[in-house]
Amino acid sequence: MPVTVETLTEVDDEIVEAFDRLLPQLSQTANRLDREALARLAATESTTVLMARSDGKIVGTLSLVMFAIPSGFRARVEDVVVDDSARGHGIGAALIEEAKVRAGVAGARTLDLTSRASRSAANRLYERLGFHARESRVYRLAPTD
Repeated sequence: MPVTVETLTEVDDEIVEAFDRLLPQLSQTANRLDREALARLAATESTTVLMARSDGKIVGTLSLVMFAIPSGFRARVEDVVVDDSARGHGIGAALIEEAKVRAGVAGARTLDLTSRASRSAANRLYERLGFHARESRVYRLAPTD
């Protein structure tokens, strides 16, 4: 299954449909992104949305966020999702490898990601691609609470 990875730059009906299909597979609480929200996302300077295609269809996406902080230029992988129908065919690996290259070219000191422990296949993939589990806790606060 040949895979190509491209950057989200312009939003059309195909992009809206792909995110409508993929985001619920990532999170049941994810908000639907309409054309305007996707266009804002594509225009965000610190975020690069990568999309994987196979047989002409968008089957996966990943967000690469890069930012400067006092301890150095950093990068994070967020919202990795591969369509249920395409899992196990190298889609996630292609997205991660492209994110690694882009973070390296940009000069990121580190590339981080988080993954729920229950996502065992994804966690094996991340380790196989060179990521190491860190002894850390993730804290979350919803600012509107």
